[in-house]
Amino acid sequence: MLEKIPAALAKTVSESLHIPTIGIGAGPHCDGQVLVMHDMLGINVEFKPRFLRQYLNLHEQITGAVHQYIKDVKSGDFPNEKEQY
Repeated sequence: MLEKIPAALAKTVSESLHIPTIGIGAGPHCDGQVLVMHDMLGINVEFKPRFLRQYLNLHEQITGAVHQYIKDVKSGDFPNEKEQY
């Protein structure tokens, strides 16, 4: 695991080892990459390192869904007759 080191150094290390290297913020010369799912999907909004590529903004959607759920429960709309036994 090579984390947050210069890409040139990661390349040198990867080329000198006979085992796979996994990078996290260490450039493209590693054998594999790690990107934490919560960061990639935009669930964590406070964490923004340079190596993070965010593919979705689930924080916004999750927050909206939770607020809608709270509103529906408080208004008595949830659960309705179809959502009970």
